[in-house]
Amino acid sequence: MINLKKICQEKGLRMTDQRSTIADIITELGGHPAGHPDVNLIYMKASEKDNNISIATVYRTVKLFEEYGVIEKHDFKDGRSRYEPIQESNHDHLIDIDSGDVYEFSNTEIEAIQKKIADELGFELVDHRLELYGKKINK
Repeated sequence: MINLKKICQEKGLRMTDQRSTIADIITELGGHPAGHPDVNLIYMKASEKDNNISIATVYRTVKLFEEYGVIEKHDFKDGRSRYEPIQESNHDHLIDIDSGDVYEFSNTEIEAIQKKIADELGFELVDHRLELYGKKINK
């Protein structure tokens, strides 16, 4: 699991107690299908640990983490910005449109197809983002 607090420190970001709490919450929530929390969920969980944390502090901290390149912002068509720690390995997302759960996956065939398409169009692929949206099928 990615340790967001450690990454922040490595990038030279001063870690206050409240920033550490918020980093811990983002790290803890990142490994679950309901991960990729929005600011409201981060605030709710952080205020359970420290009732002095305000929603404004969470907004400022999330923005700071994003500016330092330690978290990534996603807009999964549900009207709220959601966040996850930056990861070295590439992965894509499948979003359940009923529950809002986000499933991360990697697929070498998809990666190869994306590179092939970029090559055919005369591009060097430097980054990409793939989001799939679906409904869970009960089998």
